[in-house]
Amino acid sequence: MNNPILPTIAGFDGADAPLGDCVLSSRVRLARNLVGFNFVSRASPEQLADVVHRVQSARLGGPFESAVRWVNVQSTTSLDRLLLFERNLISRPFVESTHPRCVAISADESTSVMVNEEDHLRLQMLAPGMQLRQLSERMFVFDGAIERSLEYAFHPRFGYLTACTTNVGTGIRVSAMLHLPGLALVQELEKVQRSARELHLAIRGFHGEGTDALGDFYQVSNQTTLGRSEQAIVEQFAGEIVPQFVAYELAARRTLLERDPAALDDRVQRALGILRSCRLLSFEESIKFLARVRLGVSLGRISGVPRHLIDQLLLAVQPAHLSRATGCALGNGRDDRGPRADFIRSSLR
Repeated sequence: MNNPILPTIAGFDGADAPLGDCVLSSRVRLARNLVGFNFVSRASPEQLADVVHRVQSARLGGPFESAVRWVNVQSTTSLDRLLLFERNLISRPFVESTHPRCVAISADESTSVMVNEEDHLRLQMLAPGMQLRQLSERMFVFDGAIERSLEYAFHPRFGYLTACTTNVGTGIRVSAMLHLPGLALVQELEKVQRSARELHLAIRGFHGEGTDALGDFYQVSNQTTLGRSEQAIVEQFAGEIVPQFVAYELAARRTLLERDPAALDDRVQRALGILRSCRLLSFEESIKFLARVRLGVSLGRISGVPRHLIDQLLLAVQPAHLSRATGCALGNGRDDRGPRADFIRSSLR
C-alpha cells in the first residue's frame, strides 16, 4: 500500500485551525420537533415515514441550497452506517435503530440533519478547531430557513419542545472535542473534570455520549438549555469555558517541558517509532500513539509530521474507514490489526 487514501471532513484540509493544538473540532447541534406528530419514541412507523417525507420535501436552504445528499439509513449497509457514525454525521442510536429515518448531508460534510433520531430533527454543524461563534451564526440562519418550511413544536413559556427534558428551551448543544494529554500527564485532569461538572458541563469520550475517552480526547458540551438564549449559551462556551480548558492544558504542557523534557521527548518519539515500525495495531493502540505524536507535533518536539496528517489518521484508522480503504473485513477487532499498521506506516512514510 504505497498511497493510502486519507479522508477529510468539515474543513480538515491541512489549514491551521483556531486553537487547533488543543481543540480538535467544534460542533453546534439543535434539537427540533414538528407540530402534529408524536415524539419519535411514541410515533408509529407510518407517522415517522410521514415525517421523513415532509422533511425531504421541504426547502432546507443554507448549506443545502446548492447540493444535498439524502441517505436512507434503513436501506444502507452496516458498513455505510458505521462510516457515517465514525465521521460524526450520525449518532450511535441512529445507527442501531430500526424505524424509518434518514440523514441529509451537505457537500462538504460540515452539516448534517438527522431525521427521526431522538427528535424529529437533529441539526448539526462541525468545523475544525475552535469555531463555535462562526458555526452558531450559520446554524441560526439555517434553522430559520427550515422553520419557514416546517412548523416547529414551540411553547411560549418553555421554548422548543424536545423528547428529552434536558434539551427543552433552546434545544442547543455546543461542544468542543478537546485534546488534553498535558492535564492527564500532570494528573490534573480529574480536578478539571470535577470543576466542569460543577459548571453543569457534560464530559464525554471520543465519539460523545456513551463512548470512552481514548487518547485523552474529550468532548465537552453544555447541559443547560432552558432559561437562557442561544446566543448567551454560545458566548459563555466560546468566550469563557473552552478558552479556560485550553489555558489549563497549555499550562500543563509547559510544566511537562520544564519538569522533564527528556521524558516527554521519549514518550512522543517512542510513539512515533512504534507507528512507523509496528506490524499489528489495534484501534485503541493507534489512537493512543497518534495522540502522543500529536502532542509532540504541537509542542515542536516532532518535526516533519504535519498535525493535519495526524488528525486525518485519527479518522482513517477507525474500523469502517479502514475497511473501506483497505478491503479488510469488519470483524472482532483482530483481523484489522495488520492492515491498520500497514496503513499508518505508509501514511507516515
